[in-house]
Amino acid sequence: MFRRVAPLLAEFNFVPLVSKVSHRETRYRLLTKDHVSVVHPGAGLPEMLKVDPAALTLLSSTAFDDVEHLLRPSHLACLRKIFDDPEASDNDKFVALQLLKNANISSARLLPGCQDTGTAIIAGYRGEQVFVPGNDEEALSRGVYDIFQRRNLRYSQNVPLGMYDEKNTGTNLPAQIDLYATKGMEYSFMFVAKGGGSANKSYLFQETKSVLNPKSIRRFLKEKLAMFGTSACPPYHVAVVIGGTSAEMTMKMVKYASCHYYDDLITKPDMRTGYTFRDLELEKEVLKICQDIGMGAQFGGKYYAHDARVIRMPRHGASCPIGIGVSCSADRQALGKINKDGVWLEELETEPIKFLPDVKEDELLNVPPIKVDLNRPMSQVLQELSKYPVKTRLSLTGTIIVARDSAHARMREMLEAGKPLPSYMKEHPVYYAGPAKQPDGLPSGSFGPTTAGRMDPFVDLFQSQGGSMIMLAKGNRSRQVTDACRKHGGFYLGSIGGPAAVLAQDAIKKIECLDMEDLGMEAVWKIVVQDFPAFIVVDDKGNDFFEQL
Repeated sequence: MFRRVAPLLAEFNFVPLVSKVSHRETRYRLLTKDHVSVVHPGAGLPEMLKVDPAALTLLSSTAFDDVEHLLRPSHLACLRKIFDDPEASDNDKFVALQLLKNANISSARLLPGCQDTGTAIIAGYRGEQVFVPGNDEEALSRGVYDIFQRRNLRYSQNVPLGMYDEKNTGTNLPAQIDLYATKGMEYSFMFVAKGGGSANKSYLFQETKSVLNPKSIRRFLKEKLAMFGTSACPPYHVAVVIGGTSAEMTMKMVKYASCHYYDDLITKPDMRTGYTFRDLELEKEVLKICQDIGMGAQFGGKYYAHDARVIRMPRHGASCPIGIGVSCSADRQALGKINKDGVWLEELETEPIKFLPDVKEDELLNVPPIKVDLNRPMSQVLQELSKYPVKTRLSLTGTIIVARDSAHARMREMLEAGKPLPSYMKEHPVYYAGPAKQPDGLPSGSFGPTTAGRMDPFVDLFQSQGGSMIMLAKGNRSRQVTDACRKHGGFYLGSIGGPAAVLAQDAIKKIECLDMEDLGMEAVWKIVVQDFPAFIVVDDKGNDFFEQL
């Protein structure tokens, strides 16, 4: 009466989750032919590539030396392209010009392009015919250590002393090193210097099948892409990954895609070579969404993003993870490889001056900046700023206090313990930043702004005590800051995120550690600036420039 029907079994067919990419357009330079040799173990075994740990140290050290000071020609070309676009705003062009000038300064290797010289991230793929005597991670870490000691870079890594206490390592170690096994007789690498601003703009959304249709995915992306704001230093390289066999796989692909690692990925699913593919049409739509957001290159315009990468992956039927992330204006990565011919590193641009347009700042912005003298009582400076609307361009000269996350947290503890807020927080504007090391002969190391939003929880409290009345940093802020400024008569001034070397060379004239020296780069500093560029973003009347876009 009942028949048992045998299930139809699919035949075994191995297909890689992600197809191999060639990086065939990448140009490499030879670092050395030393430290590598081909050995023949015999007994029917294939020849092996013996790699001395010194090769890993040399490659790691040189890679991070390059990425901290140089950029890919393709990224510089994206900045240069802004000047040829009639739809680009004057603010887009002004920011692009500052970033190109910054690239030119940092290429001299005295000042890094960004003060946040980042977490050192290394991904390595070691072929099965590659033999390294010793510890690969240790050799690569040694390279990171060497270059951070030798160059004017910043130590940003904190290690826990317990659950709540921590200290800066003073070396920028530990690095994040992920090593994988693969086929062949080559050891290939990707080196990334990832700053906190762009790393913090990595988002995972656990969605469902319901979002997998054109209308829903566009609505979803339009909402989420606007969340990034400008605090991670646009123009961005945007990466979107839809699907993934796990949350961690999705976010790994986001990081790799934002670094252009998968630019050679197949553009349609292939049941033989790989299921994961780039969707070129959706990439165009994502870029258009970014252009229409209106934030532009930090202060309004079209160039919120240079480009977009959208990758579709397999997923579990009950899950639909979607990851979104960015690489910022400090687009710092390089590929490397070690083979029988030597140790190789991707060629970055050593002469970025060729990308500079023949244009001056005054030609881009018709209205000259308002010159503001900071060397007078705070009440007088506030009174002058109150005359001007949001978006007004300023040129600041005088004394500024520098304090960021850890210093703010310590000051809050002081208030909670019944102690007063330090007087310097009441007498001067506060700049959210942390400098890189100071080169010999220069008044300052690279010293660009950090993300303002991390200090939002402190603003109302500090302003109620007469502090933080003028704040200077990068990126948009939350409603609580706008409300606090309206209530207490304060201002938030936006600085361009990205051109840290320009600020160190042109605007910062003197720097000294003022307080909390034990916090390292997060100590309280006093700086003297001349013609420091800024924009009024939030005023004392409750107006927010970004809400008007």
